[in-house]
Amino acid sequence: MKRTILLLLCATSFSTYGQVGIGTTAPQETLHLGANTSTIRIEGLDEINNPLNSGPTRLTPVFVTESGNFTLQPAGYTSGGTGYVLPLNFLADTPNFIPNNPLGLAAPFDRYGVVINSDLTNESTTGLIQTVTINVPTNSMVEVKYAISLYFSGTNLAVPPHSTFITDGKTRVIQSYFCVDIDSDGLSPAELAQMYGVKGQYYASDAGGTRGYPNMNSQGYVNLPAGSHTLYFFGVVNDPPNTFTSIGFGGANDYLKIRLFN
Repeated sequence: MKRTILLLLCATSFSTYGQVGIGTTAPQETLHLGANTSTIRIEGLDEINNPLNSGPTRLTPVFVTESGNFTLQPAGYTSGGTGYVLPLNFLADTPNFIPNNPLGLAAPFDRYGVVINSDLTNESTTGLIQTVTINVPTNSMVEVKYAISLYFSGTNLAVPPHSTFITDGKTRVIQSYFCVDIDSDGLSPAELAQMYGVKGQYYASDAGGTRGYPNMNSQGYVNLPAGSHTLYFFGVVNDPPNTFTSIGFGGANDYLKIRLFN
């Protein structure tokens, strides 16, 4: 009887060319778990058997050694010490995350980005620059790091002549920040009031004025639950009374990097 079972196992192994299937009769890999609810448990990595397991409230990162072994211990790890770096879990690493020409202007006026104006009747104007949706796999602290290029003009960049020097010698203050729409169900008043990664820069013109692309860099941290969340990036233009200021956000080089720590 034992001999019959052994022969049967050998025959199965040869018929699948060394591939083993669990829950499938047609394995496609060396080990193939069938069914869309398949799971794997390694008890040597659980919270009872492994002190590096983060427990029931947080997921624990699993590392792969040069030999292909699964482990919870990073390379260079010293118990009770430091000297190792956990892998960076990037949710986004996006260059040029703001459109260069959302207004559809013809060249050479096609790199102003999102235009926000503070006209003669306003001393501060806030506008939406961009939205980005992220999917967070588990409760995590999320870092959002971004850089936005700026284009200054004393007249509306959206209409001819599209760009003029600012030469009045008065100071402008430009700001950016982001808000988080939890569960991507629309920004509530409370979410809109919570501003992350606030950054400001000022520009004081001289007789020669300015045009060009200075950059504004910022980062912010927020604790988020698992799920789909939308980040709203805003720009703010502040200027003195009775002045007109037009700022193009993101017309040149900009980037967005989002990573999570869990």
